[in-house]
Amino acid sequence: MSIVTLVEYNETYERNLKEFHLPEDQLEFTSMPLDKIHNPSISKDTSHVVILHDEEPVGYFALEKGEKLRKYTSNQEARLLTFFSIDARHQGQGFAKKGLQQLPSFIKENLPDTNEVVLGVNKRNQAAISLYLKTGFTDGNEIYEGPKGPQHILHLKF
Repeated sequence: MSIVTLVEYNETYERNLKEFHLPEDQLEFTSMPLDKIHNPSISKDTSHVVILHDEEPVGYFALEKGEKLRKYTSNQEARLLTFFSIDARHQGQGFAKKGLQQLPSFIKENLPDTNEVVLGVNKRNQAAISLYLKTGFTDGNEIYEGPKGPQHILHLKF
């Protein structure tokens, strides 16, 4: 049976993440993992999370605090989920869903001061909205006008 786990990024995943591939149409909504991990403007207390399938990186997302978070919530114990992506070679295999289902236990174990995860998802990205809602996020009909158009703000409370 295959195992999907969430782990904090460390340099042992660098080589695999260099080979990460996303189609052009998905790059409109996200970025390549290493571009975010090594971006000096990202808050230092950001948690970079790698989705592993049988110890191989298949996905990535960040859990941010700081100024960017305040655009989505006033909750000081929240984290903002950003840059969620699954390598194109591993899409359609359920890794995104399995990874997101493990988010609450990952948060409790690694970020115990966090009681909520929020995210903004572009209204045009219906596949992502559906995925987030299936994995426990709720839509309170809040909209954030982002640089790439309106985004639904979704919440996952613990």
